[in-house]
Amino acid sequence: MNWKGTKTLGFEKTLIEKKQFVDRFLQQYMKRKDGVPDIIYQAMEYSLFAGGKRLRPILVMSGCEICTADPVQVMPLACAVEMIHTYSLIHDDLPAMDDDDYRRGKPTSHKAFGEGIAILAGDGLLNYAFELMLSITPLEGGRLKAIREIARASGVEGMVGGQVLDLESEGRQVSMEVLNDLHCRKTGALICASITAGAQAAGCSQEEYLKLQEFGKKLGLAFQIQDDILNVTGDRKLMGKSTGSDASRNKSTYVSLLGVPASEDMVKTLTDEAKTCLEGFGDRAQFLKQLTDYLVDRKY
Repeated sequence: MNWKGTKTLGFEKTLIEKKQFVDRFLQQYMKRKDGVPDIIYQAMEYSLFAGGKRLRPILVMSGCEICTADPVQVMPLACAVEMIHTYSLIHDDLPAMDDDDYRRGKPTSHKAFGEGIAILAGDGLLNYAFELMLSITPLEGGRLKAIREIARASGVEGMVGGQVLDLESEGRQVSMEVLNDLHCRKTGALICASITAGAQAAGCSQEEYLKLQEFGKKLGLAFQIQDDILNVTGDRKLMGKSTGSDASRNKSTYVSLLGVPASEDMVKTLTDEAKTCLEGFGDRAQFLKQLTDYLVDRKY
């Protein structure tokens, strides 16, 4: 499959095309192998193809494109990041974590397949993600750095560590400093690593890397704050979520600490700062700037 670019399309059509491009590669990579119990493929595919924005793989592609490389070369990384994200959602929904019954308008994995198979489906996606990333050729230089970046963001320094902080914070009010740290790890780390991994795989300069890293950090935090706002102001049916919320589970959120207006102001500030990080890339940054606005203006 080839990516021909979308310079002549509007933003929304470009976004749809990128999402469809990711889905085609995911379907290609998820071909079933003989001798593996079919139920595990069913469970992995159930969550992986349940919808979603495909934000993280699109960011991997965009990090590659903004550094003037063909994003086809990073599709193993892009799809692996989506598998890691999906594994995290499966585990996050478990009774031992957030105990959610619905995800994207469908019963969560443990409701559809039972807790045991859901845990194993998450494990399967996580492990296959690294198998897929390590299949990229040639496996050297910036591509190795990109895989390490994704691994770090997925582990105890990033997403796993953030989930630990989330569990430890349940049932008590936390400070803004703790909340920022929690979400910069749990949500922001993989978002940031997606854009920087794509850039590293494309052979970006250190200066480009640092600018995109700062962009990713600000985008990741803005994305999470907008999620907190939507959990209060959004249509939960449209969002495909169960009737519970972080507030009802006695979790601190940006809205519970700041209120909606101040949280919205924080999103705008972070969004403006994120787009400023892209100024040095000129016209190449147009899609990422539009994507930033789209993510914070979304209704679900």
